[in-house]
Amino acid sequence: MTDDGSNRVGRWNLDQQGSARASRRWWDEESTAYAADHAQFLGDARPGGALIWGPEGLSEDDIGLLGPISGLDVLEIGAGGSQGARWATGRGARVVALDLSFGMLSYAKTQEPVVCLIQADAAALPLHDSSFDRVFSAYGAIPFVADLESVLREVYRVLRPGGRWVFSVTHPIRWAFPDAPGPIGLTADRSYFDRRPYVERDEHGVPSYVEHHRTLGDMVGALAAAGFIIDQLIEPEWPEGNDQVWGGWSPERGRLIPGTAIWSCTKPG
Repeated sequence: MTDDGSNRVGRWNLDQQGSARASRRWWDEESTAYAADHAQFLGDARPGGALIWGPEGLSEDDIGLLGPISGLDVLEIGAGGSQGARWATGRGARVVALDLSFGMLSYAKTQEPVVCLIQADAAALPLHDSSFDRVFSAYGAIPFVADLESVLREVYRVLRPGGRWVFSVTHPIRWAFPDAPGPIGLTADRSYFDRRPYVERDEHGVPSYVEHHRTLGDMVGALAAAGFIIDQLIEPEWPEGNDQVWGGWSPERGRLIPGTAIWSCTKPG
């Protein structure tokens, strides 16, 4: 993550309430532009839709981490434009898509097939215990919450015993490098162990965007503390033929250091 040297972009501590407020504001304001830039890549351009785990382009159809889902109850948190939820619906699942941002859900509402949409905070899911067989999130919710532990407890609570929890985030090693797609982004110049979130502030000093950093060890510990069994950690390699530059993700960086971490976990039972 990059600090631009001003007092508006940097690494500052921010609590759950401040993080939620900043994320809701940013995604509401950027929802239309984000969809214009990324919705096609994220699945809208594919017949039958797609669940894309990250900028590398790895899809659930390629890797099968959720397993067969026809007839299952499935929840997507941080659903954004609901590409993943719509893909799951097309595979025969009963799906709920949840996001903090009304703007993102407004876009999702215009797409087919329409799924059940809920606006809520991932740290306080308005859902019954043991309601779902699968919960997933592709770069949604987890990077934007201060209270990771509450999110994981909530996911554990709404999963049925034996259910799977699969989610993707920016690979933690990226936090030691500038967030730049070219050669500058290949030289580590900051501490991997600095856990302060990346925060952007507006002209009034109010946080307007936030991302939180956890090391690999932090995530292992948090998942274990919540009760999950970690089945796999997937670090997708950058594929040949993907020449897309998306923020700090690019072929140049992606062929040398991982950009995405995908965690596949199970609730015992």
